[in-house]
Amino acid sequence: MLALLRDGPKYGVELLGALQETGALATSQGTVYPLLSRLRRDALVATTWRESTSGPPRRYYELTATGHRALADFAAIWPRFRDAVDHLLTPGGPHPDTERDSREDR
Repeated sequence: MLALLRDGPKYGVELLGALQETGALATSQGTVYPLLSRLRRDALVATTWRESTSGPPRRYYELTATGHRALADFAAIWPRFRDAVDHLLTPGGPHPDTERDSREDR
């Protein structure tokens, strides 16, 4: 969710649409809105209300400085996490550290 907010504020339905566009990450409002509430309580996102030309005002979510740092931290650990999961899913595959070391040698 933090990555979806990296480039600027979005409202809930926009975030749901972006997740649905991935195909694999489609979810429901019942999942997204509680997550957004938790991110707000944890000070990772801030919210503002904006008028809408097509209905009631919308709550927009935007990364805070803490949210930007949390996203950067997650992005830094993601490759190793992804490699570990790939290793577990690939029977007889190389150990993630070995694969990573060989990529770094290139």
